[in-house]
Amino acid sequence: MIVSASPWWTVVPALGAAAGYAALALGAARLGRAAVTGLVWATLALHALALAATFGSVPVRFGFAPTLSVTAWLVLAVYAVETQLYPQLGTRWTLAGLGAAAVLLALLFPGTAYPSLASPWLPLHWALGFASYGLLGAAVAHGWMMQRTEAAIRAGGMQPTALPLLALERLTFRFVAAAFALLTLTLIAGWTFATLLAPTARWITHKTVFTALSWAVLAVLLWGRWRWGWRGRLAVRMLYAAGALLLLGYVGSHFVLEVILRRAM
Repeated sequence: MIVSASPWWTVVPALGAAAGYAALALGAARLGRAAVTGLVWATLALHALALAATFGSVPVRFGFAPTLSVTAWLVLAVYAVETQLYPQLGTRWTLAGLGAAAVLLALLFPGTAYPSLASPWLPLHWALGFASYGLLGAAVAHGWMMQRTEAAIRAGGMQPTALPLLALERLTFRFVAAAFALLTLTLIAGWTFATLLAPTARWITHKTVFTALSWAVLAVLLWGRWRWGWRGRLAVRMLYAAGALLLLGYVGSHFVLEVILRRAM
């Protein structure tokens, strides 16, 4: 549960990634575009090495903080690619501060050790869950940018991004649709694992209830978007609600178990 419990090959790249994210969050505005780009990819590479060391350890460890760390990496990697494809988004790296916090949190709380897996298919379920967390996190970040842009337009001020609002809205809903598809696969994989591969495992848990609620909110949002053209504040609030429910589903329940109750899952 403390940094000293982690091997050096996890600690060193994690601390390097945290330092890189902090530099981006505090000093990206004072750096040139080439310097920011180089620092971004170097930091993401260090973060990826830290994640590989964490999940490649024997026994494998899993918990709320590593999940947050993977989610942060996916969201920031998506944003890094997008700033290359859409330079209008700019390089506002305030989100990198959250990346630094997630990396350090994963060092402090490396998760529960799994000496043996109940099924060889369990990592697939984890991978799908990671991907759905990351894509929904990217959708929430884009929803926040969309909300800020819409508020600036209403106030008659300068837009926080040069990307047109409709283009930003389309990007947001593409991430929502992708997150919904992966969350559907995650639930199917979890149900298959619980009922067919591990019949003694519990299926109805806090995690599955909150995840199913998040899935339902996303389904309603996408249906409303397709059927009635939902957009603006209603769409963003529903997106925030889905993100909060998914966060409570795994991260919230494991935070209570690992940090407050100090029990393994």
